[in-house]
Amino acid sequence: MNTQTINRYFETIAWGALFVWWGILELVKGLPNGVGAIGIGLILIGLNVARALNRIPTSGFTTFLGLLALVWGGLELARVTLGLPFEISAFPILLIVFGMLTLVRELSGNKSQNQQA
Repeated sequence: MNTQTINRYFETIAWGALFVWWGILELVKGLPNGVGAIGIGLILIGLNVARALNRIPTSGFTTFLGLLALVWGGLELARVTLGLPFEISAFPILLIVFGMLTLVRELSGNKSQNQQA
């Protein structure tokens, strides 16, 4: 099996796990806030661990999103569990993350191109 086939296999497993997790979250309404994001983060990080163990290049994007989901879910779970007074809103955080990724990717790409000229 070549690298591309193995990577596609891992991605398919990750998508299947995400859909199963989403279904569980929809069925079990009593789970604490944050558990869903933690599960998504673990699935995305697990995908990249499987890639790394098989010497397939990991995705910085899914690794970053996995870490973000873990932190976000952990903060939300801590907020609910400990009664912390702050609220975490998903949409603005995602806008900021995508904006930061776009800026970092563009600025780091331009920097290497300018050095070559």
